[in-house]
Amino acid sequence: MNVSQMSRIKRWQLEHRREAPLEYHAWDMMLTLWVLGWMGVAPALLLHWTWMVALCVPAFFAPSMYVRLRERLHDSGRLRCDWLPALA
Repeated sequence: MNVSQMSRIKRWQLEHRREAPLEYHAWDMMLTLWVLGWMGVAPALLLHWTWMVALCVPAFFAPSMYVRLRERLHDSGRLRCDWLPALA
């Protein structure tokens, strides 16, 4: 997932914030994890906290994993995901 796709999803979330507030907050949480992952690696390496590096690396992929999970749930009919067309 690239930054352009994440931006399109965020734009959709902002436009539909009133109809889908949970979606809006869930996506913000994924973006927060993504930023924490990127920003946390350098201090963790400097402080020799290998356990923190192990937590930061999966956070790099939080938005992509979230989108994949939502696509699977949408395709199986368990959860409707209206923002998926924003990725195309």
